[in-house]
Amino acid sequence: MRLTEFWARMAHALGKDYAEYWADSFVLAELQGRTVRQALAAGEDAGVVWRAVYTTLELPPSLR
Repeated sequence: MRLTEFWARMAHALGKDYAEYWADSFVLAELQGRTVRQALAAGEDAGVVWRAVYTTLELPPSLR
């Protein structure tokens, strides 16, 4: 998954402004205790990060 697609999905799921805030502040156990932004900056694959977000937020299958 490309970063542009990742951020589009985040904006769709949470709204653009809240997605940015959430990515900077919410720590996910699935990302080894990192935030979304920290995981992406460390080189984690955007698809792996999206799956962690999807699972954590319990999003509907249509957003998978």
